[in-house]
Amino acid sequence: MAYEKTWAKSEKISKEEKQKLVKDGLEILNDIDKYAKEGFDAIPKEEWGLFKWAGLYLQKPKEDGYFMMRVNIPSGIITNEQAEVLAGIGRDYGRDVIDITTRQAIQYHWLTIEQMPDIFKRLESVGLSSVGACGDIPRTIVGNPLAGIDPNELFDTREIVEDVYRFFQLNEDFSNLPRKYKMSISANVHNAGNDLINCLAFTPAVKEIDGEEVVGFHVKVGGGLSAKPYLAEELDVFVRPEQVKDVAIAITSIYRDFGYREKRHRARLKFLIADWGVEKFKDKLVEYYGELPAKGTCQVKDWNAGYFYGAYPQKQEGLSYVGFNVPVGRMSSDEWFDLARIAREYGNGEIRTCNSQNLIVPNVPNEKVDALLEEKLFERIHVNPNGFIGYSVSCTGIEYCNLAIVETKERMRRVAEYLDTKLSLDVPVRFHMVGCPNSCGQRQIADIGLQGVKMKTPDKGMVEAFEIYVGGTLEKDVAQFNEKLKGKVDADELNVVLEQLLYFFKEKKRPKENFYQFSQRVGIDAIQESLDQILTAHA
Repeated sequence: MAYEKTWAKSEKISKEEKQKLVKDGLEILNDIDKYAKEGFDAIPKEEWGLFKWAGLYLQKPKEDGYFMMRVNIPSGIITNEQAEVLAGIGRDYGRDVIDITTRQAIQYHWLTIEQMPDIFKRLESVGLSSVGACGDIPRTIVGNPLAGIDPNELFDTREIVEDVYRFFQLNEDFSNLPRKYKMSISANVHNAGNDLINCLAFTPAVKEIDGEEVVGFHVKVGGGLSAKPYLAEELDVFVRPEQVKDVAIAITSIYRDFGYREKRHRARLKFLIADWGVEKFKDKLVEYYGELPAKGTCQVKDWNAGYFYGAYPQKQEGLSYVGFNVPVGRMSSDEWFDLARIAREYGNGEIRTCNSQNLIVPNVPNEKVDALLEEKLFERIHVNPNGFIGYSVSCTGIEYCNLAIVETKERMRRVAEYLDTKLSLDVPVRFHMVGCPNSCGQRQIADIGLQGVKMKTPDKGMVEAFEIYVGGTLEKDVAQFNEKLKGKVDADELNVVLEQLLYFFKEKKRPKENFYQFSQRVGIDAIQESLDQILTAHA
């Protein structure tokens, strides 16, 4: 369908919007073969940003010409053939580094423009794509990594997710959105899709219609993190499974046509929802799509934060899925090749990625589970990880990212492993570390969020440091972002400061009380007082 760029004549739109009117982001795909032959120096600097539409960001420093690439993995479901191709790209081009992201995608580093034609060819040969993994365009769709095998899902969402994803892929009607646009589609009753932090989320629901109980979705809009986070708000509509694609098209069209384009920092859907309210937005949805029934009954019970450690029975009798911890989401290409082999030998070849940066091997006959767990790979990628490394998430950090101002990925691993040597708890504590306010590591939803900053010290000058945020959750009915504590922690002292803060938690908590419950009971002031005492002792 053709659409009118009503903002095209406005003089107030941002410089990025003006550039997109000259050259649509998807058009960069037509130039990649040319630039691959001519080399990085042939790429005009003003076009560097357009590579985001191809799923590519320039690493730090940009002038060196190395790219980070994200590959879309809708719902985190990877076939064995795809896993082999992903492993090969990491081995041949990515210096053996393969990361799992908080949106279930696969991420590479150290790629060059000369390598892109072959990488794209390999991805295309197995039905994968990096297009839209970045840029002002619908991103990869987060979903239930157990879709189709999950005893805790209302219904199988695999075909729905695939249908929606394929519609938006390479679709020029939706390649010029005001900013990035993130979707979640899940029928898992434990909110595996993190619905409240997505621009658009479909969550499991039932409704009685004409005397029959119908399964379908409720719809949430306007979630998002970054420097000004918002929790998504629910529309008063019920959507049948077969309506999801058209409803997603309508909502995305509203955002495209009415989203803000003057100030880039206010261009996300969350700001439109905050200004309009859900009633006005619903009226516009009816205008774009048509009438929809009112809400039914939500089927979300609680929030599992994307963690599936252990072996559990599937819907399919005699089969199990096995969930593993990948420390801060990072693996080598050799490990990926080994994982693909294991998935073939013990399962049906599939691998599933989680938004907790972890993975699942599904479809394992029950009698093979014990043998699978004996594989050497699972000495590091563990089915029953220690309490802190098992619940630690990190963004890429300054190692590769132009926006980050501190190291994160390896630091989070080192911090978690240190804490695991010092204390144990009767509940997990979820750590999320980020290197900048953009929050790719989803700092706001953590029990303890760590955000990188710079800090001036009297003896060492400017150093890497962290601000601490506490008490985040997406738990049903009590969802909230974590709150900032006063004070900055020198990165060199982070281990010990967190250790002592966690001792305070351990001493004051009730049995089986999780960190969110604890923070609500004792209050932010008590946690702040504890941190103040710790920082004073280290001054």
